[in-house]
Amino acid sequence: MVGENGRLTRRAAILAVGSSLITISEGKARATVGQPAPPFSGTTFDGEDISFDQLRGNVVILNFWATWCAPCRVEMPLLDGYLRARGKNGLRVLAVTTDANQLPRSFRAKLDGVTSMPLLRTFRGDYAPIGRAIPTNFIIDRAGVVRYAKAAAMDLDSLNEILVPLLNEPVPAATTPSG
Repeated sequence: MVGENGRLTRRAAILAVGSSLITISEGKARATVGQPAPPFSGTTFDGEDISFDQLRGNVVILNFWATWCAPCRVEMPLLDGYLRARGKNGLRVLAVTTDANQLPRSFRAKLDGVTSMPLLRTFRGDYAPIGRAIPTNFIIDRAGVVRYAKAAAMDLDSLNEILVPLLNEPVPAATTPSG
């Protein structure tokens, strides 16, 4: 993180600033594949509050990204298009920014064609970029179990491989999906 001259590198500085937008509850279990998903909540750039409880019964992707991340700029339109195609099947995608100093209009300008996904400006929960790597994706199934957690951009093949079986699972009786 610290360069040869003793200063923070640009990327380390951006990660340090961006991580201040993500609040992780100390003392609780972190999101772990195969385990119940920890609760989360956030606020979009439009001021809408979103929580895990509102999304129960859906398949949820939490995508941690940044505008400076080249793989993120490729992945974001793909996730947005996948959401448009599969939202009616119970898919929800939340894009959690790690950019602290960007304005909402600058996000949209850098994300040509991304119109469907809520962009979260704040996020609270026991999730964080794995190894501080961006992008990081978590996928939660309809029953509220973390089924995928990886620091890497997803492509169409990986989305289909992971999501199609989850979207084909029935909604558990104890949950009511919401959009």
